[in-house]
Amino acid sequence: MRGKAGNRRECGRGLRVIAAFKLLKACSLIGLGVGALKLLHKDVAAIVEHWINVFQVDPHNHFIDLLLTKLSNLDDRRLKELSAGTFVYAAIFLVEGVGLALQRRWAEYLTIISTSSLLPIEIYELARRVSIGKSVALMINLAVVGYLIFELKRFPKHTPKRINDSEDLSTRRQNCKAAKDFAP
Repeated sequence: MRGKAGNRRECGRGLRVIAAFKLLKACSLIGLGVGALKLLHKDVAAIVEHWINVFQVDPHNHFIDLLLTKLSNLDDRRLKELSAGTFVYAAIFLVEGVGLALQRRWAEYLTIISTSSLLPIEIYELARRVSIGKSVALMINLAVVGYLIFELKRFPKHTPKRINDSEDLSTRRQNCKAAKDFAP
């Protein structure tokens, strides 16, 4: 017999939201890595200039000039390194996202460790130069770590019940509904 806490854990949306966020980041990084590989043996600055003209962006903008300067220094070796790094990072996000979607406890620990390990760098970068993007990223990562720690403390020894082959989706939905009906 399952308790109310187990049902609430099964119906929780927080882990699913974090899992979806991690999977979205993984897909974005995979796309970025593939895009970097497609730029191999090409003039990256010329391609970016083409897209600047297509989108009618002011080519004399300070940020565009900075972007073009940085991209002109990209060679094939550096593009391969960047794509390899994005694929590794995407793999980590993919493992975290799938593990959290399946409500695996190890995924919660992995996400806490991997996200927390980058917090000092984010804080340093924010202290060096404050920006809204860096602030938002830091707040999201702090919220993710805080939520996962809260979940681990709220359900200290419970692991999510696995669905047996005999238990179908409708039974699981009924259990979730029952948990909501009995919740205070």
